[in-house]
Amino acid sequence: MSAGNDAASRELTELVGLARKAVKAYDRPDLEKRLAVLSRAVADDRARVLVVGEFKAGKTELVNAVLGGRALPTDAHRATTVPTACVHGAQRAVTLVRAVEGGQEQQGIGPAQLAEHVTEQGNADNAAGWSHAEVTLPVEPLKGLRLVDTPGAGGLASPASVSTMAELPGSDAVLLVCDAGRELTAPELALARTAAAVGATVIVVLTRTDLHPHWRRIADLDRGHLDRAGDPMRGVAVLPTSASLALLAAERDDPADGTGRALTEESGIAELRRVLTEEVAAGRQARRVRMAADEVLVACDQVATRFRTERDALADPGRAQRIAEQLDRSKARAAALRDRAARWQQTLNDGTQDLVSDIEYDLRDRLRTVTTDAEAALDDTDPAKTWEQFGPWLHQQVSAAVSTNVVWAEERTRWLSERVATHFAEDGEGILPPVGAGPDGTGMVADPVKMLAAPDHEKFGFSQSALIGMRGSYGGVLMIGLMTTLAGLSLINPFSVGAGLLLGSKTLIDERKRALRRRQGEAKQAVRRHVDDVIFQAGKNSRDMLREVQRTLRDHFTTTAEELERSLAATSQAAKAVEADGAKRQARLADLEAELERIEGLSTRARRLRETVRSEGRSAPLVRA
Repeated sequence: MSAGNDAASRELTELVGLARKAVKAYDRPDLEKRLAVLSRAVADDRARVLVVGEFKAGKTELVNAVLGGRALPTDAHRATTVPTACVHGAQRAVTLVRAVEGGQEQQGIGPAQLAEHVTEQGNADNAAGWSHAEVTLPVEPLKGLRLVDTPGAGGLASPASVSTMAELPGSDAVLLVCDAGRELTAPELALARTAAAVGATVIVVLTRTDLHPHWRRIADLDRGHLDRAGDPMRGVAVLPTSASLALLAAERDDPADGTGRALTEESGIAELRRVLTEEVAAGRQARRVRMAADEVLVACDQVATRFRTERDALADPGRAQRIAEQLDRSKARAAALRDRAARWQQTLNDGTQDLVSDIEYDLRDRLRTVTTDAEAALDDTDPAKTWEQFGPWLHQQVSAAVSTNVVWAEERTRWLSERVATHFAEDGEGILPPVGAGPDGTGMVADPVKMLAAPDHEKFGFSQSALIGMRGSYGGVLMIGLMTTLAGLSLINPFSVGAGLLLGSKTLIDERKRALRRRQGEAKQAVRRHVDDVIFQAGKNSRDMLREVQRTLRDHFTTTAEELERSLAATSQAAKAVEADGAKRQARLADLEAELERIEGLSTRARRLRETVRSEGRSAPLVRA
């Protein structure tokens, strides 16, 4: 993070602290509580950046290039299996984190042991069950960032891609890493579209340009694919890079001849660092500043309204009655905002019910398609022979359906929040300070559902096949043998033996077909039970998430209305309590002017900080030509 951003963070912390002291001194515990929540919300100034892409696309090597050294383990044949978050710190340290019931389990390890836990070298398919690893590094490019190296996606329906999609709503930016030797694939475009839809800044990073001389044509083709995808994909940046050149530059960095700097510029990593620090990290900083400044301005406006009204009433006692009457009408309107019949309340209740219905229908529809495809696949195979491949495939399809449903629910809750905020502001027009869109919908994380269990298929070995064949052949031998005895032959003769073999073979074949149909039916029942379990668990999580969103929005706007009503009540009381004595009135006027000057000074600082960040945000494009 730049020195300017550090100064803005200090200014922001000081501003919120002064505002909390001010509202506490003015006996507004409701505003003090709101600013305390704000203080905790703006404490984390690190922008979260996900590095995603297909297997062996060069994600980890790109992260190392950004960091300026080989901090994370790389291998030509072993892939990353555990998400690895890199953050700035005074000392280098590595912590492994595993989710357990009721919290998290953490384990510190040495940096040299990292490869044994986060790659296929010692943790194939993440058998250890680590949720992520956190690497602390004292490197300058990490300031203001949380850079997360993710496992290879392996297609949109793979488990790694599913976990990546679940992390998208909380990310500030997504680096989609693609090999410069080929065009963007359909799964990569789908992942980029999903990331852009939930509000993350998407940057397509082409890697290994040093190995592909035609990378410029690939970059142009990729830009065309992104532009044709429409909003919000149009205009997504495409950055060509070479991590190998950047790492070579780090090893040969000699300030005397400037070779390292030239190689870094040629590699494109310098431009990527600029985007991450000046745009992504600064963008998060700008959002923090705008949010905090707006909250401070709202608090200052509510406190200052009381003092302004009292000042006006004291300056012109004849207007006191009219001011009090206007305030009483405003109080009635503010009280109406808390009524259950208020339009924003109706919008929230109706919108939540619609969301519950739509999201549940979407989940069932997606999983019904998965069930249909699974049953069609079972009709063409023997589950006893293909279950090891079928089980993981079904799990991937179900996970992809649930994660897509989660992302769509996130988009819909954001839309509902904005609509409720709009109606709340319209209902309170004229009496409300500027109102934000309210809190974003909280992300939904589905509880884990066990892997699809294999049904207990009937064993059909050699001994059982022999018994079935003998049972079928018995009737043929006996029937034909009795008929041939009339011709003077024995009961066991070539004709009876042949008939027994034919009937025994037919019985065995028919029994095998019936057993296959039974196995297919049992497998289909297992699939339906598994999908029902997923619908039950994911549906419950969806409803819980939406109820939490509803309660959060209701509490947020109800609290805003209560704060406004309290401010108007205090203002009305101050307007009515006009002192008749001239000397006291003049002294009180002087006190009010002093208080208003202090509040205005705080408001001026908040506006200045917000405008500074806004002007800096317009100073540079996302990616330089």
